[in-house]
Amino acid sequence: MIHLIVGNTGSGKTTYSSELKGKTKGIIFSIDKWNKTLFLDDKKSTDGLEWFLERIERAEKMIMDLIRQLENSETDSILDLGLSKFTHREKFREFSKLNGYELKTHFLDISKETRLNRVTKRNTEKGKTFEFVVSKEDFSFMENWFEKPNEKELIGGIIITEKNV
Repeated sequence: MIHLIVGNTGSGKTTYSSELKGKTKGIIFSIDKWNKTLFLDDKKSTDGLEWFLERIERAEKMIMDLIRQLENSETDSILDLGLSKFTHREKFREFSKLNGYELKTHFLDISKETRLNRVTKRNTEKGKTFEFVVSKEDFSFMENWFEKPNEKELIGGIIITEKNV
């Protein structure tokens, strides 16, 4: 099964993914870790969003190949890939459908205030989910970039709110 972990910056996607791994024995694909390991050392100050999106696209081609291998081994894939846009989530839904894989969406619907507090704390403490600093400007950008999943996307999915965290 493929698990799409969806939520805006600071919603707890990486922590939730780790908890889900404990329950499913699945493999986590965290785009923050991939970006930090593979690309951030090469980033120039003039590189912007398109630079990141191009590299994310390349990484996801590899991730899809690995998902195929995991599905053949009956191992779940937990996608902590941001999945901020409908079209990005749709890409994985289509991939799942095309290959006959089960898919479940997990939406972390957490308030802006809570998320900002978490990001500020993560930036300061640099704990186990820290990969890089998220500035207030980056946080604000993501507020406008993120597209909340619609009702159809959430059919059969799981919605996590602050009340059930």
